[in-house]
Amino acid sequence: MDQQSSIFKEIRTHGTQSFPCAAYRTHTVGKGTLVKHHWHEEVEILYFSGGEFRLEINMESFPIRSECFYFINPGELHSIITETSDSHWEDAVVFSPGILSFDSYDEAQIHLVKPFQNGKLLFPRHISPEHPAFAPLCNAFCDIMRAFGQMTEDSASDSSLTTNDLTSQLYIKSSLLYMLATLSAHNLFIPTEKNFNKSVESIKATLTYIKENYHEKIYISDLAGRVNLNEQYFCRLFKKAIGCSPIAYINEYRVKQAKRLLEETDLPVTEICLECGFNNQGNFLQEFRRHTGTTPLQYRKHTNLY
Repeated sequence: MDQQSSIFKEIRTHGTQSFPCAAYRTHTVGKGTLVKHHWHEEVEILYFSGGEFRLEINMESFPIRSECFYFINPGELHSIITETSDSHWEDAVVFSPGILSFDSYDEAQIHLVKPFQNGKLLFPRHISPEHPAFAPLCNAFCDIMRAFGQMTEDSASDSSLTTNDLTSQLYIKSSLLYMLATLSAHNLFIPTEKNFNKSVESIKATLTYIKENYHEKIYISDLAGRVNLNEQYFCRLFKKAIGCSPIAYINEYRVKQAKRLLEETDLPVTEICLECGFNNQGNFLQEFRRHTGTTPLQYRKHTNLY
């Protein structure tokens, strides 16, 4: 990944500054996007207990139909889509590789942890229950979730947990190291050099530009030009990667920001319309209703009731 593309990542702290590791539980009912496209420099371990999902990683699609682990390596663009109208749960542990380092340069640090931190080793893409490594990985993953605090199907949707408790952090770190040892024992790490995927980096650059400039006018020609592609090819690439057109994504993101302003501020609707990059209030109201099923004023009123 080049120097410029390294800034095109999720702006979110996973865990705390002193212990950059967090657990997440995401829930939804029905078909649709469970986790939108994003990326980060941390490792993500995903656990699916069942259900039907489609996991997209770097523009490659992985159907999920049964219990399994998936691993997201640093910098990989990914999203999760549910495929049925059932209730869906997905658990994840996200951590910075740095928490696994040793002060002393023993064999594990030299041949496993350091190459892993430098991108010379990658996690395997997925592990299914048939693999002999699955059971010990599952036990260690459950230990991590318990150390963060019990997370059951009664937990709130989109719940996340961090911890500053010393004992909990020791359990979590030791369980992560146990998972690394299990993967190493089964020769599951993938030796590799970081490869620059121009298409993925183009999409990541575009998403970041939209997030930083959604309040301004954004033209397709400008987006395509920024990644040195013609407009027609750029639109095809964007839809293949994200699942919708650039204009649809921009409008959805602007509505998301409008919802945030309606919830967190007392700004009038006309001002929110302009603040979020809509060129007229009629277009704003149309897009807001398309994505929320209600008007901005009704949305604010409903939000203030809870």
